[in-house]
Amino acid sequence: MWNLNLLQNIESGVKNLMLHKLRSLLTMLGMVFGVASVIAMLSIGEGASKQALEDIRKLGSTNIIINAVKPSEDEAAASVRTFLSVYGLLYDDEARIQESFETVTRTVPVKVVRKQGRLYERALELRIVGTTASWFELVQRPMIAGRALIFQDEQSLASVCVLTEYGARRLLATRGAIGEALRIGNVYFTVVGIVKSEQGQSADIQTPDEKVDAYIPLAVARARFGDVNFQRTTGSQETEKVELHQLIVEVRANDDVEPTAEGIRAMLKRFHKKEDYRLSVPLTLLRQAEATKRTFNIVLGSIAAISLLVGGIGIMNIMLASVTERTREIGVRRAIGAKRKEIILQFLIETVVLSVIGGLIGIGIGISIPWTVTFFAGMPTVVTASSLVLSAGISIAIGIIFGLYPAVRAANLDPIAALRHE
Repeated sequence: MWNLNLLQNIESGVKNLMLHKLRSLLTMLGMVFGVASVIAMLSIGEGASKQALEDIRKLGSTNIIINAVKPSEDEAAASVRTFLSVYGLLYDDEARIQESFETVTRTVPVKVVRKQGRLYERALELRIVGTTASWFELVQRPMIAGRALIFQDEQSLASVCVLTEYGARRLLATRGAIGEALRIGNVYFTVVGIVKSEQGQSADIQTPDEKVDAYIPLAVARARFGDVNFQRTTGSQETEKVELHQLIVEVRANDDVEPTAEGIRAMLKRFHKKEDYRLSVPLTLLRQAEATKRTFNIVLGSIAAISLLVGGIGIMNIMLASVTERTREIGVRRAIGAKRKEIILQFLIETVVLSVIGGLIGIGIGISIPWTVTFFAGMPTVVTASSLVLSAGISIAIGIIFGLYPAVRAANLDPIAALRHE
């Protein structure tokens, strides 16, 4: 019986709303835009945060990345005259880190040289990365073809290289990739593998690879290219001596990462007269990004909540006007025996129907906005089930909260005064 009365009240509520189609539609717009903005903002924020977190995780949560940085005074001096700039990480730094910290499981040294790569008639400026086989274990990247560097390459001083996918496509084109002889500078290297490179989207996330990398054994890079590089620019010639451009340190466990990083920072400060290095701790960046994500979601949710609040106020305003218009109807219903709770239920159902329909339309629009942003702007977005459930719950809650006062006001009307109302 109670279910039958509820269905009749819902049917009556829908009919009353349909009597004023335009007014009902305009009232729902507040809910539509509010719910759509909640889903769209949370989806865009979730997508951006997920991309940043994924970039950081790929660097390894137990890794510490140390990059060589050219001091500003060296840059200023090199711009006005021929200048020998000596900076960066040392081979001794790697040895000291391995010997001084029990929490360090292994280190991966990296030497970088920029040279032109040439294959037949094709040429491309490459970043030559001299490193060890462990690089491909700490910085995990999918192998597209062939193999990565192995320890035997280092021991035998093999002239082999692994290209990134972008460089391989530019240089090799339609030719077979593996086994080709690639000329780098004046030295020929055999291409033994192609790896997919991935670059971070944030300035705070410096990945160890670029899209034009060619990886060769570190011992070969030292023997063939040395530690001194010459760069000629307009009006000056710059000579740089850098032993290591990067050092990746793997730590035993997550809890050891930050204490070890502090220890390494203190040690480098002791042996380097100038700050020609920079430490990046992916685990710290990961925690900062997660905290930023939470703050970002709160801010976006608050902005969207204001839209929903405006929509709820609009519903309350319309329902108060509806109570005034239907005062005589309320009096008639009370006179023939309708109870206060039935009057409350009648008006409450109308507000809930308004908010739920507006919420459903808003969910549809809210889902389409992130898809449109991803399609046209290429920005990653993630529509989560929690955002949909949250939006649906909010729309129902707003219908109840903002419809309760008009419904109670209608139920409390004096039946005699209501019947006399013109």
